[in-house]
Amino acid sequence: MPDTTSPELPNTARDGRLCYALFQLARAHRGHAAAVLRALDLHPGQELLLMQLFDRDGQTQSELLERVGLDHSTVPKSLRRMQEAGLVTREPAPHDRRVMVASLKTCGGPPGPDVYGLWSGTPRDIVGRASSRGATAGVGGSEHL
Repeated sequence: MPDTTSPELPNTARDGRLCYALFQLARAHRGHAAAVLRALDLHPGQELLLMQLFDRDGQTQSELLERVGLDHSTVPKSLRRMQEAGLVTREPAPHDRRVMVASLKTCGGPPGPDVYGLWSGTPRDIVGRASSRGATAGVGGSEHL
């Protein structure tokens, strides 16, 4: 009986096995991270903003945009959602009322252990799962990734 859990490598990808394996790992990472983020009531990309605020609280939207490399329309929308969820506050900057400053909302205790865990555990989870499904077989297994 054939193994239906291991996707067949398309003929057109045989000369680009590494690229195909990276594609599969990236897709698996996105799916896994999205599931973990959903459990934390976050949307993909919001964890990047939180990590920047953990490192240096009280950043302007422009500073966050520059640091995370998201689309310019994504950061204000994400921060608004995070404000509505009670994770951050947004206030006009004292020097310019048009500039919005985002800060972590104090919840008592160190911020973000779940987000830190997401980024430390995800690569092991993804590579392990991809290896078990044969996604990295074309490049000699996950030990090379």
